[in-house]
Amino acid sequence: MIDKINVRAYACAVKDEKVLTLFEEYAGEALMKFPGGGLEYGEGLVECLHREFDEELNVKIEIKEHLYTQEDFLVSRFRDNEQLLTIYYLVNIINEEDFLILDPCIEKTEWVEINRPDNPFPLPVDKIVFDKLKEKFL
Repeated sequence: MIDKINVRAYACAVKDEKVLTLFEEYAGEALMKFPGGGLEYGEGLVECLHREFDEELNVKIEIKEHLYTQEDFLVSRFRDNEQLLTIYYLVNIINEEDFLILDPCIEKTEWVEINRPDNPFPLPVDKIVFDKLKEKFL
């Protein structure tokens, strides 16, 4: 039975036709994903993104625009009782010289070519967003 909604905010930091991705181990699975995470109580979406970039990557961001909000019903692949709602923004990293992985769950980061022929993302909404980036930037 689904009894929780998990609201998540993610960022697409695009530079030179590449987008920043994180590689995290999650529930025993290696996962390529966009930076971001779950909304905390009393926090807005934009605040959430600022906090996540601060905590995980030691950088400040500038929100450029809303990119995509998940439209379909989706159950978390990690928790059967959770419905997901994910919102994606385009961002710029302001102080890239300070970039540092602070979160021990993040194994590495990679700037992925937007014009690559495949879609490398394992999560269903990330796949949609990567296609939207292709439409927007290519």
